[in-house]
Amino acid sequence: MSASLSNDQPIAIAIMALGGQGGGVMQSWLVTLAEQQGWIAQSTSVPGVAQRTGATVYYVEMIGKAAKRPVLSLMPIPGMVDVVVAAEWMEAGRAIQRGFVTPDRTCLIASTHRQFSVAEKTVPGDGSMDPQVVRVAADASAKEVFAADMAALAEENGSVISASMFGAIAASGALPFPREAFEEAIRSQGVGVNASLKAFAAGYDAVSPAAAKPLEMTASSAAVYTSERRMSGGTAEQQAAFAALQKRIERDLPPVAHDMAQTGLARVVDFQDTAYGEEYLARLQRIHTLDQQNGGEARNFTATQEAAKYIAAAMTYRDVIRVADLKIRASRFDRIRKDVKASDEQIVAMTEFLHPRVEEIAEMLPRKMARRIENSRFLSGLIDKLFAGGKRVRTDSLRGFAMLYMLSGLRRMRMRSMRHYRESNHIDAWMRMTVDILPQDYDLATEVIRCRRLIKGYSDTHARGMSKYDKVMQGVMKLRGRPDAAEWTERLRRLALKDVDGKELDGALKTIASFESSPAR
Repeated sequence: MSASLSNDQPIAIAIMALGGQGGGVMQSWLVTLAEQQGWIAQSTSVPGVAQRTGATVYYVEMIGKAAKRPVLSLMPIPGMVDVVVAAEWMEAGRAIQRGFVTPDRTCLIASTHRQFSVAEKTVPGDGSMDPQVVRVAADASAKEVFAADMAALAEENGSVISASMFGAIAASGALPFPREAFEEAIRSQGVGVNASLKAFAAGYDAVSPAAAKPLEMTASSAAVYTSERRMSGGTAEQQAAFAALQKRIERDLPPVAHDMAQTGLARVVDFQDTAYGEEYLARLQRIHTLDQQNGGEARNFTATQEAAKYIAAAMTYRDVIRVADLKIRASRFDRIRKDVKASDEQIVAMTEFLHPRVEEIAEMLPRKMARRIENSRFLSGLIDKLFAGGKRVRTDSLRGFAMLYMLSGLRRMRMRSMRHYRESNHIDAWMRMTVDILPQDYDLATEVIRCRRLIKGYSDTHARGMSKYDKVMQGVMKLRGRPDAAEWTERLRRLALKDVDGKELDGALKTIASFESSPAR
């Protein structure tokens, strides 16, 4: 591509980078590179909105020396950008949307990894964008595309993504400078040189013609919950009880459900104890027995598999005790230290942001005490003043850690708490509905099981999920007996997971309400 760029016309380079990706460093390298080669360069930047709703746009224009000092632009102009560098895959899509990428001119250099935006995260279900849409748009919109997982390459080499992206720019031929000039620009900065050069080389090799291969879209920032299938800690008696429960799964459930049931059991026992694990298996066995009696084998025991997943999720609700427990685990501290690349000698300060409501605090208590607080304006106001609202807790301090440690220790009282009483009643009502429907409509019962996915998180998130779940269940009651009841329930669940405000869900429920006057035939 460098042959098409002239040193008597400015080369326009737009960099789309998120906070912490070193976009400013890359911009500085590009300016240094140009000036070391005897060119004139100018750079500007426009910060994006915080919390990943937009990237900072760094802009560089460079031009070979002329008789008169040129006037260079301060911002990228749609249709007039030669090189677009996107340090995250969806930022490449944003650049295409803004018209920065054009098929007659633009070389697009992008990292294929994902860091989910606020808009993607706030959707109750899976709100992630389809990366293949950007792939298609990039092929259609850019003159050339160079893409690889630059974040992974940088991490493997102990650097940041700006270094590997800089290597990709050099390999693309988008700028009329040799590789050695790019490396010299890095050396001239004098900071983290060795790691940056290693990441630069990795990025260079990744997009060179010899390394060309199909793109693999990754989601490096996605949080995935995994539960070990063994019991950490505990007495020998508790370990033996857990092993016995695992054998019950192998003996009483079909092989197709073993994997999910073992994971669910581990999660439930981790939440409370092996007695709670027995309760989990009793609930699951109740569904499986009905599944067997109603043609479940022909359906690959779908109801049993779904029940294994969602009963465990329902039983491991996020109360204040659970939140405190998860925040002080050694595995979490180790993960955070790894994420920030802290050495053994370094101290990592951690501040937890908590926002408990009066309801969450009162529900930790036994039922009678909780009701007294909930029914008393004075007591509710006092607790709200003393404990509720936004809190910042330093878990790297003895005081902050001890506070969360004591809260997590309340798990011994959890079974007598108001929160557990209410959650258990809700689970029982959900299961009664499932058991009642399954003999008449297997598919609808399976969809009812899956609707438990709507309830998640804690505080306001949990309250919104419960509200949507209740609305969907109202729709289910009106749908029962219709041949398309399962399809409509699945649609309601998807709308509830997709629509934060619930407007589309309300619209679908109005449509269902109209069925009563025109029943299906």
